[in-house]
Amino acid sequence: MIDPRRLRVLRALADHGTVTAAGQALHLTPSAVSQQLAALESEVGQELLHRKGRRVWLTAAGELLVEHATAVIAELDRAEARLAEFAAGRTGRVRVAAFASAITQVVAPALAVMRETAPGVTVLVHDAEHSLPMLLDGEIDLAITVQYRPREHDQRIIHTPLYAEPFDAVLPPGHRLADLAEVDLSDLAADDWVAPLPGNPCRDVLVKACEAAGFTPRIAHTSDDFHAEAALVAAGGGVALIPRTALRGVDRVHPVADPPTRRVFAAVRRGRETHPLIVAVLSALRAVITQPC
Repeated sequence: MIDPRRLRVLRALADHGTVTAAGQALHLTPSAVSQQLAALESEVGQELLHRKGRRVWLTAAGELLVEHATAVIAELDRAEARLAEFAAGRTGRVRVAAFASAITQVVAPALAVMRETAPGVTVLVHDAEHSLPMLLDGEIDLAITVQYRPREHDQRIIHTPLYAEPFDAVLPPGHRLADLAEVDLSDLAADDWVAPLPGNPCRDVLVKACEAAGFTPRIAHTSDDFHAEAALVAAGGGVALIPRTALRGVDRVHPVADPPTRRVFAAVRRGRETHPLIVAVLSALRAVITQPC
């Protein structure tokens, strides 16, 4: 009999690549992770890992079992959701992670709605830019995150579109284009740019949009805080491209011709999409949307 708890350990190793990182995700020591994996190998009667010093990687049998582990974990989550549907009452906690402007745009208004529609549900909000790993590790129940471009769909996740928003240009005082109602990105090719740090999806949006306009942006300053970016622009540090809902209270904002767009969605682990507590939160989020995808 295969212990499903050990399948979660194997799945975490496949996700994170090392015993130490898998242990951190599952709140286990590296020693405990290694013991669970060794016990799992004994249960299945096959080697699941190649080992060389401290390095480990999946064998072909391990990769095969990871596929089944994904299905088993989804079924366990689905069983929990169905049991919750039959449970008396609709009370409990839902852990939600979202980036800052989404908290302002939809999460906080949804909490106000839920005080009327689902008073028994407690929502715990975490500010996080990269929430999908937290979702897959079980740290949160629902992630509000962004899809900037098509990508391979992770079958472990169910997506619910929420809203879409364009990126606007922020110009410094006295900029030569300040009087225009709309800015063409190609006209900013000679400017310095203020941009997010490498690895931030918004930086990818900026670079790709500028390349589509025929140039590579000359990035002079970096910050992952949009208001810090706007402050650097106001100080004459360059121009910036920032999502519209992150620009409240910022001056010298100009719409962009044919702007790039970020699409915001809610994500839950497959098997938990019918959990009544999660359904209640998703319903409240949709109720406050003013700019649907």
